[in-house]
Amino acid sequence: MARTRLADAASSLTLRGRCLVAAGITLVLLGALLGERALVQLALFVLALPVVSAIGVARQRFRVATRRTVTPARLPRGGTADVLLEVANTDRRPGGLWLLTEQLPAELGTRPRFVVERLSSGATAPLRYRLHGTHRGRFSLGPLRLRLVDPFGLVLRTAAGSDTAALLVVPRVRPLQGSGSLTGAGGSGGEGARRSIAVHGEDDVSTREYRYGDDLRLVHWRATARTGELMVRLEERPWRAAATLFLDGRATGHLLGGQVAATTDPAAPQDTLEWVVEAAASIGTHLLRRGAGLRVVTDAGELTPALGHGQLGPEELLERLAVLGGSRSPGLHAGTEAMRRSSVEGPAICLLGLVDPDDVSALARSRSGPGTDVAVLVDPAGWLDAGATRGRRPLSPAARAELCTRQGQAADLLRAAGWQVVLAGPDRPVEQVWAQLGAAPSTGGRVPA
Repeated sequence: MARTRLADAASSLTLRGRCLVAAGITLVLLGALLGERALVQLALFVLALPVVSAIGVARQRFRVATRRTVTPARLPRGGTADVLLEVANTDRRPGGLWLLTEQLPAELGTRPRFVVERLSSGATAPLRYRLHGTHRGRFSLGPLRLRLVDPFGLVLRTAAGSDTAALLVVPRVRPLQGSGSLTGAGGSGGEGARRSIAVHGEDDVSTREYRYGDDLRLVHWRATARTGELMVRLEERPWRAAATLFLDGRATGHLLGGQVAATTDPAAPQDTLEWVVEAAASIGTHLLRRGAGLRVVTDAGELTPALGHGQLGPEELLERLAVLGGSRSPGLHAGTEAMRRSSVEGPAICLLGLVDPDDVSALARSRSGPGTDVAVLVDPAGWLDAGATRGRRPLSPAARAELCTRQGQAADLLRAAGWQVVLAGPDRPVEQVWAQLGAAPSTGGRVPA
């Protein structure tokens, strides 16, 4: 036990305190060696100072309560959030010299530090700092680490709390304009409502038997006379635009290693995965807000709502994409199977990273429904020229040429299957690619890359 206390006391010494102890020991040895009593007395005084400081710090008792207010608690990537950290002294005695450090994940930047001196009993010190959401994800703010220091700066005592606050950084949602050929079979653009029953004449109206509670004004007298049963007209039902959004989130399918040169957009995606996720968030939110029935599929399978049924809403879609990182899936098989089992009548909008002809061949075979399918492929040459890399080492010229060749072959295969294909580089924002897709011919012809 004595050794433990001695070790704790030694570990609580600051650099200044350790230097002072070393100086005191040196003076003791010199005084004993030279027979100088004055040196020994000075050494005892020097050694007593850290001991007194340690006793003073050890006797300090503190009770601290903290509360964090994050505004906003959910922000788009590239945005900022203000944090109000309220530190209250709940002890009956005033506090000493407190050095406070807020614990933060490395993705949120440096840890803010504060100094609070002699906070009176029951008082609250408001501390503020700002966070920049440069990375997507769900982050925990805190806990607060408190350090007690003596007036001489010789002894340091630390304690950490347990309270935290949450911050969610979601992908950016870029403003998109309507793209009619991509929002459902037949292309209504999600605006208004098409009718599921086309009325070409009185004889073409769909009818059914009368049920208790039906409006008598809907009775179809000609069908009633023909069948001998009371028949009513079926009301025209609104037709919803539908689409399937496919997202390639494989770690091996993206250029993740480098930092792309800065553009006019300070929060522009710095790698191909971030570009694809931002495109999925923008396109998915755009379609959902326009009333489209959207199914979201990744390389690992379908993204389902928390309730297990229905479809993702715009806010839940962003929450799911916020924590989407590079998956370990070797290929697109799971996502392709999910698309094949899809019952959505509408086009597929595929956001793909680095793919092989085999990947897109299986993807093209999985689609047989109506609508024009489109594919957005990252442009490996453009991203590599901008500074992105694949892994820690730069690609050799041969590996780069092979990568670009495979990507070109995959794009040609999709075009041959009737897909619209666009290549996306770092200089092409999502809204520009979406506008090109909307301007593409609805027959699925080749779109220039």
